Amino acid sequence: METQRSNPHPSLTPAPWVERFTPLFSPGSRVLDLACGYGRHARYFASLGHHVLAVDRDATALATLALIPDIETQHADLEQGTWPFGGRTFDAIVVTHYLHRPLFAPLLDALDPSGVLIYETFAHGNEAYGRPTNRDFLLAPNELLDRFAGVLNVIAFEQGYIEQPFAAVVERICAIGRARPWPVPLPPA
Repeated sequence: METQRSNPHPSLTPAPWVERFTPLFSPGSRVLDLACGYGRHARYFASLGHHVLAVDRDATALATLALIPDIETQHADLEQGTWPFGGRTFDAIVVTHYLHRPLFAPLLDALDPSGVLIYETFAHGNEAYGRPTNRDFLLAPNELLDRFAGVLNVIAFEQGYIEQPFAAVVERICAIGRARPWPVPLPPA
């Protein structure tokens, strides 16, 4: 995988997109934070009383989460071998700044039928602003919407240029499992 910005998040502040939709999580949710890095989202979810499985291939980054209550860590290279979570399901799955398309199907299988998926990563056009620049690691226009709208209920979808926390082109979605009662209250923007 192409290395992304050397340190795009100097703080451990959660992404605004993630913060906005976290209120859709049920109390005490089992959350999968996929490709978590230093765990800015895992820390946030745990502080809200959720039980987090934080997964990354960087053992050094995972070690910073070792003593935080309600965070379990798993060292895994998600691009090698098989899906490391077997038949486990999660009430919420969060992925930010990571793209490995073969994981889309296992992510859906691991999401509880009434669960919440929050996904945000870089998209075509980002090459003008920094890494990643390889199109294999950039979403095509509407790619998340096309991939998840057929099986989940989309709560929100955005794509385009952002200036904060750094200039980038992103695509992001929040969707819920179809077993979730409809409608859901929209968190304020």
